[in-house]
Amino acid sequence: MPVSFENRNFQKELDKKLELIKKEEKVPTLLLHSCCAPCSSYVIEYLSDYFNITVFYYNPNISQDEEYCKRVHEQQRFIKEFPAKYPVSFIEGDYEPQKFFENVRGYEKCREGGERCFICYRMRLEKTAQLAKQMNFDYFTTTLTISPLKKSVKLNEIGYELGNTYGVEYLLSDFKKKEGYKRSIELSKEYSLYRQNYCGCVFSKTENENSCKEKTSDI
Repeated sequence: MPVSFENRNFQKELDKKLELIKKEEKVPTLLLHSCCAPCSSYVIEYLSDYFNITVFYYNPNISQDEEYCKRVHEQQRFIKEFPAKYPVSFIEGDYEPQKFFENVRGYEKCREGGERCFICYRMRLEKTAQLAKQMNFDYFTTTLTISPLKKSVKLNEIGYELGNTYGVEYLLSDFKKKEGYKRSIELSKEYSLYRQNYCGCVFSKTENENSCKEKTSDI
């Protein structure tokens, strides 16, 4: 019977999972896919009390080399400066923008939050699941659910499916809950993190720029 992800409280499910993890003798390992330092800030603060975290930075959707390098640097800097309870390490994935463009061909005109984004979710989560399997992690998950623009139901659906495929448990989440998004903004200010105003792909950047122009013209 197919598993339904609609109308589920992922935060409550995560709370229950973390309560069980607290009772374990061994600190489990978590491969955390991160989209950027600001989004990862709250997630690392929250989950590093329960896991030995390895941040996996794999974001082929970022379309400019300069932007990509800037985000990688900020991710590494935050990990270095943040006083986590358990160790947090870092792995940088391959930068493969050509693969992103190949995968979303035909979906260029989709608005953010639509089918093009779902393809991008899967691309990044599958690479994370593969690495989690290869390196024998206990769990994997992504920071993407912290964003108000990302669909947690779809992310959890894809993550759960890939967890079953690769044999590594996917940690269900909705990190925007419990004021997680608000906390990420606070931490970004505290650590002076570079905080971008678009997800990273050229399509979201163009959409954001057009939206700003429309708002300006309405004034």
